[in-house]
Amino acid sequence: MEYLPLFIDLKNRPVLVVGGGIVAARKIKILQRVGAMITIIAPTLCTELKKVLFKQNISWIEKKFQPIMLDKVILVIVTTNNAKLNALIYQNAEKRHILINTVDDKNKCSCIFPAIIDRDPILIGISSCGTAPILVRILREKFESLLPKSLGFLSKLAGIWRSRVRQHIVDVVLRRRFWEKIFYNGHIATLIEQGRPEEANKVFKYTLNNDVGNNNKKGNVTLVGAGPGDIGLLTIRGLQVMQQADVILYDYLVNSEILDLARKDANKICVGKRVGDHSMSQKELNQFIVRLAQKGNKVVRLKGGDSFVFGRGGEELEIISKAGISFQVVPGITAGIGVTAYAGIPLTHRKYAHSVVFMTGHNANGDNQVNWAALSDYQRTLIIYMGKINALNIRNNLIIHGRSINTPVAVISRGTYQNQKILIGTLIDLEKLTRIADYPSLLVIGDVVSLHSQMHWFGQKALNYCPTYLIAHSM
Repeated sequence: MEYLPLFIDLKNRPVLVVGGGIVAARKIKILQRVGAMITIIAPTLCTELKKVLFKQNISWIEKKFQPIMLDKVILVIVTTNNAKLNALIYQNAEKRHILINTVDDKNKCSCIFPAIIDRDPILIGISSCGTAPILVRILREKFESLLPKSLGFLSKLAGIWRSRVRQHIVDVVLRRRFWEKIFYNGHIATLIEQGRPEEANKVFKYTLNNDVGNNNKKGNVTLVGAGPGDIGLLTIRGLQVMQQADVILYDYLVNSEILDLARKDANKICVGKRVGDHSMSQKELNQFIVRLAQKGNKVVRLKGGDSFVFGRGGEELEIISKAGISFQVVPGITAGIGVTAYAGIPLTHRKYAHSVVFMTGHNANGDNQVNWAALSDYQRTLIIYMGKINALNIRNNLIIHGRSINTPVAVISRGTYQNQKILIGTLIDLEKLTRIADYPSLLVIGDVVSLHSQMHWFGQKALNYCPTYLIAHSM
């Protein structure tokens, strides 16, 4: 191990920064956060440093560096591009056994700055000892996505209650179990993640006074929208709760690569529905979720797209709420937004569409449940989920109520995946396009579809332009 990782208390301790540019400003910003007494040696200062110059614990000496300036300093940071000056400072710092960091020159450093993940008071430093800074940046991004912002408050609350927990729970094993099962991975942590610190404090007090030694823990449920397919469209928050879950109940539409991001020991159960293939009824599923949570599990209900957009998330939460189970919702990118973006089709455009309607094709069978007259506005984009079966009824009703047969349409299957397929035609072609489209498919109806040829950016362009579309849009 080339370097010993240490956390140093610099509050009210003297630190010298040589250089007045933007690099110095970045280092000084970090030093300010820990309360160091900062002296800057530089002939001039950048604009950012001038803004903070007269703040507490920052002074500027507009002179050339002299070795005597290192006296009574415990750390010096060198940010200049003057090699001779940097060497002089390093030699004098070494003679005085003062820690020195020379930016971008490992050979003139006795200490280095790691990449910092700050969840105060939780701090994580990542370093490659100067060998691979880009890799360190990538690792930092990954850790940032894994650690919730509430982690710091959770740690502070634990610090406040630590001595009282030790008094209440003398047995070391029981005390460890309390922190692991009830506090850090239980209902209290969930409340803090939801931004309910006062309630978390109350639950903590009650649990400590009444439930110590009780092995039963309260479960909870989180509805997570997994997005339309591409693993990169899963939200950071969705990833975080998945990695805490004991049980994940997922739909057929969820990308298997997203499931691989869950805890390896999590129980993953498919509860999806397809036409003619329901693993369980919605009523059975609702009760199943409740039973799992009542047994103390952290349950994630993972749905394709967004839970509240044709995902029956509202129905499930009604039952969960009535059962008195704690819950939260992590929104996802619904297919109507994600799939169309990947197809290069904007949903609104000042020239082509002033509004957009999201609807399901299940009820598009000609009855009075659908206001076809309103949907036939030529400046309204229609996004139709699950529309393959009733495509013929959708086409006929829109035409009957005034929508032009030459209205551009797109049928997009496997949207946001590498094998995404886009079929484009006109409204009169809609039923034909859905017959040759793969499952699952999203129907897009409106003049904005014609922008695909200009705005396509992901995967292949539309594969099968129907003849009627080419004729109607070649004039």
